[in-house]
Formats: sequence, structure tokens, C-alpha cells
Amino acid sequence: MSLPKALQSKEFRSTSLGALSERLIVLSLAACATITVLITIGIIYMLVSQSASFFASDAVTLGGFLTDTEWTALQSKELEKAKFGILPLLSGTLRVTAIAMLIALPLGLVTAIYLSEFASRRIRSWLKPTLEVIAGIPTVVLGYFAILVISPTLQFFADGFTTFNATSAGIAVGILCLPMVCSLSEDAMRAVPRALREGAYGLGCTPFETSIKVVVPAALSGIVSAFLLAFSRAIGETMVVALAAGTLPTLTVDPTQQAQTMTGFIVEMIKSESEYGTVQYFSLYGVAITLFLITFGMTLVGQIIRRRFQESYQ
Repeated sequence: MSLPKALQSKEFRSTSLGALSERLIVLSLAACATITVLITIGIIYMLVSQSASFFASDAVTLGGFLTDTEWTALQSKELEKAKFGILPLLSGTLRVTAIAMLIALPLGLVTAIYLSEFASRRIRSWLKPTLEVIAGIPTVVLGYFAILVISPTLQFFADGFTTFNATSAGIAVGILCLPMVCSLSEDAMRAVPRALREGAYGLGCTPFETSIKVVVPAALSGIVSAFLLAFSRAIGETMVVALAAGTLPTLTVDPTQQAQTMTGFIVEMIKSESEYGTVQYFSLYGVAITLFLITFGMTLVGQIIRRRFQESYQ
């Protein structure tokens, strides 16, 4: 049996120097992997240890943190009058995320279907890079765009919108997540074997029926993974919501009002004059570990769904 062409013109000799260099490369790769794990452990340790100082305070109880309807960590000067209920921050985060997903998921999926199944090579060659340009826009620019363009537009078409509101922030975050949904969903659909499409055509399906009834279900695990990644990206977005959503924690479902998200509060707390060691200072770690648990839970759910709907083809 002859060697492959890529190996025929090369000489491979096992020498002590070559074996040593290869071992050093393997050790460096293992060191990089170990550093990654240690960084993750360090971040989790910092979150747990610092948030423990918050929950150990006499001014905070776990039940009050989960059920109180007010969050006045920065608004109240006196600790006795401060309220530490996470619900207003959670409400703002979910409002912005829900609006963002209403923008990103349908638009991203429809665009991905068009790019994968119907667009010509020429259209795909300029449409896909154009979408990826959106992913390169700095988030601070999108936040400024939400204040200067999206909010005035909403105020022109409907009454009740304030300058800082959950809807404009959600639309900007949805625009931010759109390329991720589109690109990952299209990759998942293009990975579906051509034989499945040809089988559907052989049974008399139209191209649209083949796309909706064959390709999308076959790529469902990848599409769901794209959706969950976009959700995690939206729930952890910071700069857009810090600029466009406002700084007032509100427990409401009204998308026209201000909404401070968990990430927005963390930014405001870091910029505030709260001294290290105070309950207000440690409250940012209480919010941070809540955010971490939510995104970690979403990751676990995504893994379960991906394995549930994953299909392999030969």
C-alpha cells in the first residue's frame, strides 16, 4: 500500500530531539487546558465567597431576596431602609430578553432558511457578510443607536414610551443577537445531507415543503442550540441595556417603562461610590451569582435538548 501524496515528499524520522519537542508541545497544550479550568474555578470561587458575605448580612434574607418586590440598594442611603428583592431586576432582564428574542429568533431562522435553501450563491456571498457586519458593531454604538433612533421612533408611533425603556433596549439586543441565530442555524441546515432533500423531492415535495418539513426538523438540534446561545447572549448583555433600558428597577410587564437589568445594576454599582465591605457593595455579587445560575441552567437545558433531538447521518 503506497503512502498518501501528502506524505510521499516528506521525511519523517523519530529522533530524541523531535520526541522531546513533541512532548513539550503536548505539555503546553495540557497547561493551556489546565489554566482554562483554573480560571473557571477561580471565577466561581470568587462569586460564591463574595456573595456569601452578602447573604450573611443581617439586612438580607434568602426569602426576602427571592420574594421582595423592591430593589433599592443604591437609592436608599441608610441600610435599614434598603430593599434587596431581586424580582425587579429579574423582571427587567426578562422583559429585555423576551423582546430581543421576538426580534432575533424569527428573523434569524427565516433568514437562515432563505440562505441555506433558496438563495443563489451570488446573493449568499453578499448577504451573509452583510449580516456578520452587525456582529462587529460595538455594543456601545448599538446602545447609543437605541437612544437616538429606536426610542424616538417608538415615541412617534405610540404614546407612553419614555426615552429609556425596555422595548428600545430589547430591539437593540435583538439586532445584536440576529447574526448569531442566522449563522448558526444556517450552518446546521447546510449540514443536513443532500440525500434527505433529494428523497423529499422524489416523494413530490416542493422546495418550501422540503425546507420546512425535512431540513428544519433534521437540523433541529443545531437550531435549538443557536436559540439558547442567543438567549444566553441577550440575558448577559451589558452595555446596550446600561445605556438604553434605564436605571430604575421596576417590577412590571409594561415594555414602555424603564427597566434596570441585572447586568445594568452591576455596572451602576461598580461606578457608584459604595465602599468595599458594605452590604450594598456585596449585593452586586448576589446579583452576579443569580445571573450565573440562570445562564448555567440555560446551558444545561440546552445540552439536554441538543442530545434529545440530535440526529446522526451516515
